[in-house]
Amino acid sequence: MKTIGLIGGMSWESSAEYYRLINQGMKARRGGHCNARSIMATVCFEDIQALQHDGRWEELASRMQQAARQVEAGGADFVVLCTNTMHRLAPAIEAVLTVPFLHIVDPTAAALQAAGIRRVGLLGTRFTMEQDFYRGRMQDRHGIEVVVPPEAERQRVHDIIYGELCHGVVRDESRAVYRRIVDGLREQGAEGVILGCTEITLLIAAGDVSLPVFDTTALHAQAAVALADAAA
Repeated sequence: MKTIGLIGGMSWESSAEYYRLINQGMKARRGGHCNARSIMATVCFEDIQALQHDGRWEELASRMQQAARQVEAGGADFVVLCTNTMHRLAPAIEAVLTVPFLHIVDPTAAALQAAGIRRVGLLGTRFTMEQDFYRGRMQDRHGIEVVVPPEAERQRVHDIIYGELCHGVVRDESRAVYRRIVDGLREQGAEGVILGCTEITLLIAAGDVSLPVFDTTALHAQAAVALADAAA
């Protein structure tokens, strides 16, 4: 079994979900008391979110590179970044690694393709919805068109993530907001919706909204288990 290197803490609530899903997944594959072999470097999200909102991405890249080196030095055979937004810095992380980096977009795209979806809605932080690092990879590498909500709704999605979900606060009122926003994505022609922030899975699950849901946290975790359990 390969050792999974996890870069977590963004937020710890979603990192805990990664840990749970990865270990449940490995136990389901191997049975008994078998956990996944893993090592996690946890960063301080207070610092990270402040740097994000200040646009200090070079400093963030340095912090992600430090965490990546840490898990590789600890014995990781590949690295998983337990957040969508910070995949903006995937090239910087990959540049300092000698082991593979498992990008969150790729298993999500594979699930969308398996479902026959060619146009998908995206919910996430404003950084993820508005910048090209996520949508561009989905469109250019996998041929899937991505649509996002209007600006005011993007802000509402973003505020709920940082103001509530990253603190572990789950409100029925916010679920209703997301449900209305997903209805709008369906009206834009979306055939499914990506939960493109690892905290959104705390709020929305399959059946909560009017479109098929693609949970990046679960899909990324499943891909990590499969890679860890693959023959050398």
